[in-house]
Amino acid sequence: MADHHEPTSDEMRPKDAPASAASKLFDIRFMIGGLFTVYGVLLFIYSFFMSPAEIEKAAGININLWMGIGMLVLGLLFLLWVRVDPLKHPDPSEIDTTRPMAH
Repeated sequence: MADHHEPTSDEMRPKDAPASAASKLFDIRFMIGGLFTVYGVLLFIYSFFMSPAEIEKAAGININLWMGIGMLVLGLLFLLWVRVDPLKHPDPSEIDTTRPMAH
């Protein structure tokens, strides 16, 4: 009896097919960096509109200013990380197809 199985999506895809553009769209570092940067900018701007009473409640520290700067720096570091070390997709010829796909 012949050893017959349903072809997997990897087996059906042409071997010379380039990596899809959609696979490059989602990088969690980009999402995290973008959110931290946006919130950092918002807090930084809001810190200039705080009343002295609000600053006094925070032990005299303009906490929105410092947290905004911190979040902005962290967000920019994440975005720099995406730029310096982008996702690398494996070459289809280097993928081990002898192992069965996990379900």
